[in-house]
Amino acid sequence: MSNRTFTMIKPDATSKGHTGAILDQIIKAGFSVKALKWTKLTPGQAGEFYAIHKERPFYGELVDYMSSGPIIAAILEKENAVADFRKLIGATNPANAEEGTIRKRFATSIAENAVHGSDSDENALIEGDFFFSKLERF
Repeated sequence: MSNRTFTMIKPDATSKGHTGAILDQIIKAGFSVKALKWTKLTPGQAGEFYAIHKERPFYGELVDYMSSGPIIAAILEKENAVADFRKLIGATNPANAEEGTIRKRFATSIAENAVHGSDSDENALIEGDFFFSKLERF
């Protein structure tokens, strides 16, 4: 089990000005930021990042959405980081998310669900490596 996870604040949340409030909630939940980047994915980069979903019917819409505006990418650290972060962000569908979770507070739909959170230690490492060099991590 790793003590690091990866997250992205998605285009819907950055465009609505929720970036600071989301980062504040993450830090107040005990996570420390080990890498942080404000960037915009190209369609090719978004397609590569979400390649695991390539055969799913929503893949094209996901790529379009994730390349539609800026995102915040971050590597976070805390004991039991992946599981604790998944609990903090809440269910993919904000209608099913618990009160106080990031998605309950900031997401508007399953598609525009404000944040991405790694689902395993292995994927956290892969996803962090996609965005950050070793020199960009602390």
